[in-house]
Amino acid sequence: MAGRNRISREVFNDRRGFPPERPFLRGPPLPQPPPHPVLLEEEIEIQHAEFRRLLTDNRRLVEDRMAINQELAAAKEEIHRWNHVIGEIRAEQELHSRGLIEKGLKLEVDLRATEPLKKEAVQLRAEVQTLNTVKQELTGQVQTLKQDVARLQADNQQIPIIRAEIDGLHQELMHVRTAIDYEKKANIELMEQRQAMETSMVTMAREVEKLRAALACLDGRPWAAKGKLVCSSCKKVGGRDYKLLG
Repeated sequence: MAGRNRISREVFNDRRGFPPERPFLRGPPLPQPPPHPVLLEEEIEIQHAEFRRLLTDNRRLVEDRMAINQELAAAKEEIHRWNHVIGEIRAEQELHSRGLIEKGLKLEVDLRATEPLKKEAVQLRAEVQTLNTVKQELTGQVQTLKQDVARLQADNQQIPIIRAEIDGLHQELMHVRTAIDYEKKANIELMEQRQAMETSMVTMAREVEKLRAALACLDGRPWAAKGKLVCSSCKKVGGRDYKLLG
C-alpha cells in the first residue's frame, strides 16, 4: 500500500536543468552554470506532486490502519465470543458426558435387572416355537376343514334335488296315509260287521242248544248241553219254557 500511486525516484535522479555528470577529473572543480528558472519550477511542481501523493498514501495508510484496527477489534471480540461459546460447548459436553456416564451406569443396572427377563425370554421363545407347531397343525386342520366345506358345498348343490325327492316322497306318503285311513275305516266297518256276525252266531248257537235240549226232552233222553240245566219235566231248558205242538 505504501507504493500505491508512487512516482519512480528516477524522476529526481535525472538532474533536470543540470548538466550531466562528467567523468571525475583531478584538479579544481569547474564552475557550473546556474539552473534555468523554468526547470526549477518544474522540479518544484514535481516535488509538490510527490508530496501530495505521499499525503494521499499516508491518509490511505491511516484509513487502512483504522480499518485494520477495527477488524482486529472485531476479530478480538469474535474470538472472545467464540471462546465464550467454546466454554459453553465444553460445559454442555461435560454435562452431556456426565449424563451419558449416568445413563451407562443406569443401563448396567438395568441389564443386571434384566437377567431374569432373559430367562423368561428363553421360555417365551420355547412357547413361541410350540405355538408355531400348534399353528402348523391348526393350519393343516383348517385345510382339511376347507376341503370338507368344499365337499359340503358340493353336497349343498344337490339339496334342491334331494328336496324335490323329499317333496315327492311327502306326496306319496300323503297318498299312502289317505289309503291307510281309508283301509282303517274299511277295517273298522269290517270289524263291526264281524262283531255283529259273531254276536249273531253266538245267539244262534244258544238258540240251537236250547232247541237241542228241547228235542232231548221230547225224546225222553236226558240230553244236556254244556253248562245247561235240564228240568225233569223237560219244559224248561236253560230257564226258558218251550211249548211243543202236535
